Amino acid sequence: MTTSNRNDWNTQVIEEFRANQGQVRQFGRALVLLTTTGARSGRPVTAPVMYHREGNRLYVFASKGGAPTNPAWYHNLVAHPDVTVETGTETFPARATVLQGAERDRIYAAHAAQYPQFAEYQQKTSRTIPVIALERADAA
Repeated sequence: MTTSNRNDWNTQVIEEFRANQGQVRQFGRALVLLTTTGARSGRPVTAPVMYHREGNRLYVFASKGGAPTNPAWYHNLVAHPDVTVETGTETFPARATVLQGAERDRIYAAHAAQYPQFAEYQQKTSRTIPVIALERADAA
C-alpha cells in the first residue's frame, strides 16, 4: 500500500470511527484512534490502531502488518510519549511506554490469541513488533 493510499484508508477509518461512536465495520470495537505528536513536524497525527485491554491499561501494537519497519506513529510516540486516545465516544490524554521482555511477550501473545493475524505479522518480519502500554494521564 502506498503512503497516499494508506493515508486515504486511515482518513476513511477515522471518519467512520468518529461518525459511529467508535464502531468501524471492519474492526468492531477493537480499534482506538491514537493521536501522536510528529517526531519531526511537531504536528498532531492520528492513526487508527487495534488495541488490547487489561484492567485500566490499553496496549497497542506497532505491527504495520508485519512490514520490515515500524509505523510512523510508533516513532512519534517514542519521541513524544504524551498521546491522546479516542475510544468510542471518550477522548483522554495518555502516556505511552514501550514494553520489553516477558511483559511485552505476554501481552503480544494474548492479543495474537484473540487476533491470529498478529501471530502472522510477527512471523512475516525479522523485527520484534513493539507493544506499547497506554496509561491514562488524567486519572486521579
